Amino acid sequence: MERIRQALDLARLERAGAPGAVPVGHAYSESPPNTAPPARVPAALPPIVYTRTCSFSPPAGLLERNRIVSPQEDSPAASAYRMLRTQVLQRMDVNGWRSLALFSPRATDGKTTTAVNLALALANDRAHTVVLVELDLRKPGIAERFGLHPKHGIDDALASGVALEDCLYHPQGFDRLVLLPARSPLANSSEWLAGERCAQLVTELRNRYTDRILLFDLPPVLDADDALAFAPRVEAGLVVVAEGRTRRADLVRTIETLHRTPLVGTVLNRSSGTMGL
Repeated sequence: MERIRQALDLARLERAGAPGAVPVGHAYSESPPNTAPPARVPAALPPIVYTRTCSFSPPAGLLERNRIVSPQEDSPAASAYRMLRTQVLQRMDVNGWRSLALFSPRATDGKTTTAVNLALALANDRAHTVVLVELDLRKPGIAERFGLHPKHGIDDALASGVALEDCLYHPQGFDRLVLLPARSPLANSSEWLAGERCAQLVTELRNRYTDRILLFDLPPVLDADDALAFAPRVEAGLVVVAEGRTRRADLVRTIETLHRTPLVGTVLNRSSGTMGL
């Protein structure tokens, strides 16, 4: 863990020297003084009735096997994700942000598992609803984690012009969560993420769901240019690293690469202690 902490210290100092960058430390970065409005406390939302969105029931036992944590359970993992949810909401609300991308240096850092569990924790908050968007178009995995076999996915919306509403799925038992999965890998994925059609879909998601938080799960930053291509379309990012797996140099390079994207903080996965923020 100390190796990761030292890398975070170095990344914070280097990022603080970059023009327009937001410093990042062990926890969530501090906002510039007197530039953000007071945090708003949103009212609880009424129950949601899904009419057009396709609902499905995840197979029994699959979520647990895929390390997906029920936000209602009383466990250290569930408590850690609730803590992460609260800190993310506070940072996003102070800045008026509604979209968050999850980044990681490499593929073994646990980013997608963190994205799914954070989405569930956010959706369990009665004042928020969530759309979890699969943008790892090289190796999509969100649908598989829920046991979903989508007829259409965001890859179809990007490449074939399928309507966005035909690509949305609601997992039963998680009332305020909607998934926008990818059905299959998409060739030339970074070009699609940087293209006009992707910009249109993000704008449509923002305008269609004005009261919802948008979470985007992206490919690892250092394995391809997809995350960097999409980063300008999101308001903030969260970096996921893994103790014992993430190399110090990779973390520093990741934060340098994302220097134009405000980062709400970092998550330390697979920690021998509690989950780091």
